[in-house]
Amino acid sequence: MSKGSMTIENGRLVTPFSVFPGTVVIENGIISYVGSSAAAPAGVEPVLDAGGAYITPGLIDIHVHGGGGGDVMDGTREALELMGQTFSRWGTTAFLPATVTAGHRETLGAVEAVKEAAEKGTGGAEVLGIHLEGPYIDYSKRGAQHPDHIRPPSLTELEEVWRAAGPLLRLVTLAPEIEGAEKAIRQLRSWNVTVAIGHSNATYEQAMAAHLWGASHICHVFNGMRGLHHREPGVVGAALTCDGFSVELICDGVHVHPAAMDLVLRAKGPDKVVLITDTLRAMGLPEGRYQLGGLEVEVTEEAARLLTGELAGSTLSMAKAVKNAVQMLGVSVPEAIRMASLNPARTIGISHRKGSLTVGKDGDIALFDTELNPLVTIVGGRVVYQRA
Repeated sequence: MSKGSMTIENGRLVTPFSVFPGTVVIENGIISYVGSSAAAPAGVEPVLDAGGAYITPGLIDIHVHGGGGGDVMDGTREALELMGQTFSRWGTTAFLPATVTAGHRETLGAVEAVKEAAEKGTGGAEVLGIHLEGPYIDYSKRGAQHPDHIRPPSLTELEEVWRAAGPLLRLVTLAPEIEGAEKAIRQLRSWNVTVAIGHSNATYEQAMAAHLWGASHICHVFNGMRGLHHREPGVVGAALTCDGFSVELICDGVHVHPAAMDLVLRAKGPDKVVLITDTLRAMGLPEGRYQLGGLEVEVTEEAARLLTGELAGSTLSMAKAVKNAVQMLGVSVPEAIRMASLNPARTIGISHRKGSLTVGKDGDIALFDTELNPLVTIVGGRVVYQRA
């Protein structure tokens, strides 16, 4: 996607720690000015009047499986385009497509499609790379991952994925207690890939050992993992007490009870919580039955579930996750936006160019009204969505 230039004025700038009136200027896709309107440079066209709306960094979702009818495992650029254009309607300017547990050839096909979409663009939110969720997980904590393809970590497979994706392989979720996990984690870290613990029945000690090997992130905390017990704190206990872990939170009030979400926020603070959606193909589409990794999923207004009843991803938007964080957890708007922009950018090592309204970063911007409903989404200085 070509880069654009524009001035966004008459809005309320949302920085990681405050909100104040001001203007943002983007030149050739890069933020060149953030500050008071009085001191803003003149002459950068077109000019977008924010009308008093919040001007925020674009939202970044590092855990998505599908949306708008497309799914990562379709293995096509077209599916990624559908996803990117759909997500942009809710203020998301960049996303990390996530695979599901599948055969190795199918996974490689998905990786190739993600690489193509990352290079050519989607016409909406930018593809940041690949999140490998599975197949190296614990069978007992598989959730909505297909049981037939679960297997121990393979360095050979990982090396093939790395050769196909290179630095676009940004995040891998695995269970550290299974045979071969230590070697896999250490190898991934040597490539500078972020490693998350997820779909895991690890004990507290095993989770903390994985942190020493290089794991630094927790996949959708509380879901698909050994829970908190006062004599065996498990993965959740390690997630909540170890400062070295950031944690993903599906902030919909269904995957995690609001009281448990409050516990996460109290334990981790707003700098270590990463809002995600874990969306399916059905995101943005009507209720009904859909496929996820070869499994049937029933999608209703309340939740997405396997036919056996287990939760299976969501149809949550990042904009709704931000609004929920404000309404359910009582965080400030800057804190909620931080959990949906700067924190995910830091998690996958791209905060030098995304995640905040900072001169020199990409011109990825979202505008929200006072109720945090999305109004405008801008990717690389170009409007990709505007509410009618």
